[in-house]
Amino acid sequence: MRGKLTSVELCAGAGGQALGIEQAGFAHQACVEIDDWCRQTLMLNRPHWNVLQSDQADLTQFDARPYAGVDLVAGGVPCPPFSKAGKQLGAADERDLFPDALRVVDEVRPKAVMLENVRGFLDAVFHDYRQKLKAQLKAMGYSFAEWHLYNASDFGVSQLRPRVVIVAVHDNYADKFEWPKGGNLRPPTVGEKLRDLMGANGWRGTDAWAEQADEIAPTIVGGSKKHGGPDLGPTRARQAWAALGVNGKSIAEEAPEPDFDGMPRLTVRMVARLQGFPDAWQFAGRKTAAYRQVGNAFPPPVAQAVASNLRAAITARRLYSVA
Repeated sequence: MRGKLTSVELCAGAGGQALGIEQAGFAHQACVEIDDWCRQTLMLNRPHWNVLQSDQADLTQFDARPYAGVDLVAGGVPCPPFSKAGKQLGAADERDLFPDALRVVDEVRPKAVMLENVRGFLDAVFHDYRQKLKAQLKAMGYSFAEWHLYNASDFGVSQLRPRVVIVAVHDNYADKFEWPKGGNLRPPTVGEKLRDLMGANGWRGTDAWAEQADEIAPTIVGGSKKHGGPDLGPTRARQAWAALGVNGKSIAEEAPEPDFDGMPRLTVRMVARLQGFPDAWQFAGRKTAAYRQVGNAFPPPVAQAVASNLRAAITARRLYSVA
């Protein structure tokens, strides 16, 4: 794509948001990620990306000054401080990396910032936290500093997956940014999305299963290292999967064999497709490590939609300035 803008990706994970941002026309100058499996996944799929190693892979140690002037700072800072599944300690949680992300923004001074987090970030208990964050961004020159709750299904992803996207746009470009609308694409049902993968080994029950799996997926969870192995979430989530004819107690190595009888399990590739990853995107590590990467990912189509509008705002102002 001509005229690519530049970006730095923080807490890049397995690359869901980074991939969407790349698809929107940004070239990553650096990817910061502390997890070794995730770094291997990023390098496996994008060997030309600058995936930082050693101390620089830790956001708390990352020196962003060499990247001053890139167009976009983006990332998905850890969600446990705000997740309803945890204690929602916010700033009191040692895993809260928003301060480090803001330090990077201050060192880089990009034209725009894009950070994602869980829906719990919008809870009333974090009102003061959000207002402080907005004030800090505005003090750095980002007159537009807002957040928006999106469902991944609004952008054609076959699951609900609510996520908060925090966007800050510098004064020079703020009036050109608009939140993407979404909702124009009907997401495929689980059966429609996974029929070919579920029948890859010739399972005779594939068509009947696909007809039953006639809704989008519940939000994919289960990417925590605290879990003993990969599964599709706690009891309530597993019940939702069971209604779609899916056994959520574990992840399968392969699709069902021809004579399989019962509720099939999903493979890592199936879950990745439900997250919005292209089938060509590979995940380093064995089943558990790979599933954790997928379970924690930000769907690329959502990232692409928001980043595309950020790109449009930046380039529109550039064209206006030239004219």
